[in-house]
Amino acid sequence: MLVIVASRYDKAAEALVANWAAHGASLLTPEDLSLVGWRHYLSATQDSTAVVGGMAIALDQITGVLTRLPSIFEQELLHIVPEDRTYVAAEMNAFLIAWLSNLKCSVLNRPTPTYLLGPAWRPEQWVYAAAQLGIPVRPVLRHSSMSAKVCPQVAKKPLVTVTVVGDRCLGEVEKPLASHARRLADAAQVDLLKVYFSSSESSAEFLGADLWTDISAPDVGDAIFEYLSRGDAKC
Repeated sequence: MLVIVASRYDKAAEALVANWAAHGASLLTPEDLSLVGWRHYLSATQDSTAVVGGMAIALDQITGVLTRLPSIFEQELLHIVPEDRTYVAAEMNAFLIAWLSNLKCSVLNRPTPTYLLGPAWRPEQWVYAAAQLGIPVRPVLRHSSMSAKVCPQVAKKPLVTVTVVGDRCLGEVEKPLASHARRLADAAQVDLLKVYFSSSESSAEFLGADLWTDISAPDVGDAIFEYLSRGDAKC
C-alpha cells in the first residue's frame, strides 16, 4: 500500500490517491491519528499497526509514504473539542515524527524534529548551502523593518523550476542546473525538492528551494510513484 499523509482538504493528494487506486493507495489524515488501532513498537515492528483511511492495517503492508503535511495544525482537528486542539495537535505531531522516522519503507521526505516535510531551512540557509556547493546564487535580502519579508531578488522574467524526485530531475533546463538541484537535495538529505533558478541556462542563479512540490503535475506524480514503488528507502 502507498500512503499519502495529507490534510483532508488537500485536493492534489486526493487526486493522486485516485490515480494510484489500482495499487492500493490511501490517504492518512490527522483524523486517522485519533482512531483506535494504532500500535507503535520500536523493537517489534512486525506487531505494529497503523490506521489509514479509517482502517487499521499491519505496518508491513505499507510500501511507501509521501508526506504532504508540514505539521499538524489545530485548525484541522475539528473532531477534537476546541480547548484540547492545541495540545492534541502537538502530541499528534510528535507521534507522526516518530512514526515516519521509524518506517523501513520509502518515505518522501523523512521528517526532522521540527518539520514533517524535512529540514525547515530558511531562505538564507538554502542560499548558503547552494553557495557552499559552488552553485551561483542570488543573495537573499533582509530588511530591518519588522514587517519586511525575506525573499530573493526575483528576476523580472518567470522563474524556472527543477523538481528533484530521487535520482530524477524534472524541468526544461540545461544539464548543469539539474546537477545543481540534485546536489542541493543531497546536501539537505532529501529526495523530493523543488528548486528555483533565474533561467534555464547553465549560468542561471539559484534563487531558492521548497520542500512543498506540485504533485498535480503528471510527470512529478509519475516520478513519485516510481520512487515509492521501487523501494528506495533511506533510513
